[in-house]
Amino acid sequence: MRYVTGLFILAALCLSAQEKVVVNNNPCADLLILNKKPIPQVSSREADIVWSKEIWRELYLNEGINFPLYFPVEKEHCRISLFQLISNHILTGEIIAFEDEKFYKPLSISAVRNKLVKYQEAVMFSYDSLGNECEITVCSYDSVSVFSNVTKVRLKEDWYLNSSRSNVEVNIIAMAFYEYVEDKEGYKELFWVYFPAVKPLLAKYRISNPQNAGDYSSFDDVFARRQYSSVIIKETNVYDRYISDYCNREDALKESDRIKNELLRLENSLWH
Repeated sequence: MRYVTGLFILAALCLSAQEKVVVNNNPCADLLILNKKPIPQVSSREADIVWSKEIWRELYLNEGINFPLYFPVEKEHCRISLFQLISNHILTGEIIAFEDEKFYKPLSISAVRNKLVKYQEAVMFSYDSLGNECEITVCSYDSVSVFSNVTKVRLKEDWYLNSSRSNVEVNIIAMAFYEYVEDKEGYKELFWVYFPAVKPLLAKYRISNPQNAGDYSSFDDVFARRQYSSVIIKETNVYDRYISDYCNREDALKESDRIKNELLRLENSLWH
């Protein structure tokens, strides 16, 4: 009986181990989740769509509720941030980065690397063998600070009403990353990615949850469940304008809330 019990325990441990993988012989086995499938996005027949609208929203990663997407800001063996995940797989060729949200202009890997790595030259003074003073140009490369500087993500979503299922459905179509440039006190757009193409990779990585070490949710789970804080910055309009183009800062927040409430009312009205 003790032998049979031991076999059951061993089998359970083996099944559990199949859900995890050690990356690069890393003793931390909780970073990747094997056999994890992405939550499928909703698909509908064109004939069933009776209303649709595109919505753009922004996530500020340095807000408390979005910290699991932002940290770590340095490379760690057992944790990874959203931007590190995406940029790593772009540089390995598994994800294609684009210059625009319509995916007309793909970026080469070298172009993306140039956006991520900071190159600086500094002049130092030294002395030659004869004791004469001379200038030496020293080059330095910084590939780490970008992780902490990328603090904004933009999402483009498709909202539509499916008549056959009588519900409002939402799919994320595109995602962009923005780096805060302190000298210019503003954001610089780095690249866009096609969200359905990155979902399988988002599903493979466990997101860090300091409140619950036993939580094995993936990055894909977080986006599918909309477990983040965001602000609507644009909806489909005839002028193709962002809210900031026709509203000041205070009125822009009210306009964002108005659009959000309209979408909620549309969803709720289907139940009456």
